[in-house]
Amino acid sequence: MQPIAYLGLAIILLVLLEAFETVVLPRRVTRWFRLTRLYYVCTWQPWKWIARQIKGTRQRETFLSFYGPLSLLVLFALWGASLLVGFALLYYGNEAHDPTRPSLAMCFYLSGTTLFTLGIGDVTPHTPIERVLTVFESGLGLGFLALVISYLPVIYSAFSRREVSIVLLDARAGSPPTAAELLRRHNGPHGMEALRQLFVDWERWSAELLESHISYPVVSYFRSQHSNESWIAALTTILDATALLIATGDNACSRQARLTFAMCRHTLVDLSQVFYARPVSPEKDRLPEAEYARLRAAMKEAGYELRHDDETNKKLKQLRDLYEPFLEALSRHLFTPVPPWIVDQVVMDNWKTSAWSRISGFSVPRAADAASDDH
Repeated sequence: MQPIAYLGLAIILLVLLEAFETVVLPRRVTRWFRLTRLYYVCTWQPWKWIARQIKGTRQRETFLSFYGPLSLLVLFALWGASLLVGFALLYYGNEAHDPTRPSLAMCFYLSGTTLFTLGIGDVTPHTPIERVLTVFESGLGLGFLALVISYLPVIYSAFSRREVSIVLLDARAGSPPTAAELLRRHNGPHGMEALRQLFVDWERWSAELLESHISYPVVSYFRSQHSNESWIAALTTILDATALLIATGDNACSRQARLTFAMCRHTLVDLSQVFYARPVSPEKDRLPEAEYARLRAAMKEAGYELRHDDETNKKLKQLRDLYEPFLEALSRHLFTPVPPWIVDQVVMDNWKTSAWSRISGFSVPRAADAASDDH
């Protein structure tokens, strides 16, 4: 065998390893160098750079939304092309001294018709090794096709499960979601119990997000349906709300708030490791003193009794330091904005709008928000 044949074998084994780790293996691969990771680094950075040049938010989000699905299709094509090249080099290099061996171009043709199981028959293997390689490649081609077909439903199932809870958060925390709006809409009778149940649901959502996005990191690049929604914004809202309740008061939600905070923070940290996004301090404080005072005033108006002293403020700052650096790192990497703690002005929820016009003259009274959340 010629050295070129060993190169072809190395390509085949490397592609099979990458496909196994990406599609089949249900856990994070800690090996630093991976071709799939290199592929996403080399394609995502230019894509993100182009997105930065787009001024309109909707147009930019639309452009970014193409990356996740398109990157998958291109990755599959690269795997298939690499297998084709690898087997072609094996065919060409397995008989170094055979004067009747086909040309390199003909070996590529034989590899392509075999891998995609065309069965044309105009080029046939002559040696026993070539016959074995042909059988193996045709079986691998069928297996590769089956792998791709089975992989896509898993990806879209994980995406769909993630988005259901994000859409449900729209009426409960606003568009974009914020911690202040989430707590405000759960005031009044039975509001605290509804909030506790919401934290229970989001604790599980966070665990499912962690498992699915570690196993299939490409789902992280899939964007939500609305430009003012994202899984990072939803996760931030839950972390902010639970941190505020843990630090500033003891209530019926305190225990569940701690559990949900722990799970959400765990998810955030592990996913930042998946993308090698080192924690960084936000360039701008998300909750300066003026915003914190406005947040406390809004919470007091909504009926929440929140402590305000040096110890409480210190505890809230410590809780924020546990997740905000990782949140900033993921936000920069995925080019997804982080929502504020409280919005500067009233923003109409997505469910109140349509593609033709806004619902005119319709508003949900504040007292009714909590009642609607109880159902």
